[in-house]
Amino acid sequence: HVQLVESGGGSVQAGGSLTLSCKASGNTASSPQCMAWFRQAPGKEREGIAAIYAGEGRTYYSDAVKARFIIGEDNVKNTIYLQMSSLNSEDTAMYYCARGGSCTSTSWRASEKYSYWGQGTQVTVS
Repeated sequence: HVQLVESGGGSVQAGGSLTLSCKASGNTASSPQCMAWFRQAPGKEREGIAAIYAGEGRTYYSDAVKARFIIGEDNVKNTIYLQMSSLNSEDTAMYYCARGGSCTSTSWRASEKYSYWGQGTQVTVS
């Protein structure tokens, strides 16, 4: 079993930046290595915004965040990060970290493929 804990959310003005962290613990060595960030705004469906294949550095981004967000990893700390810049009101959402199956260009955004989820961290842009 794997536990995921997000941190780093908060309130920020439009145009500002935030960095989210997601620390994994438990049986990480034998669990799937694809990790992703999803977000869900009130009244909207959960959407995948970025993913990384741990250890290989292969990354994927949604069009909504490409060129503004950067996903990274620290394998020693079992942590992934999401550096967010040029934030706007449409980025306001609960952000979730997930760990799951394969990271491919066609499957990384499918939330049902992820076995483990964090509790979420709120990002509010005003």
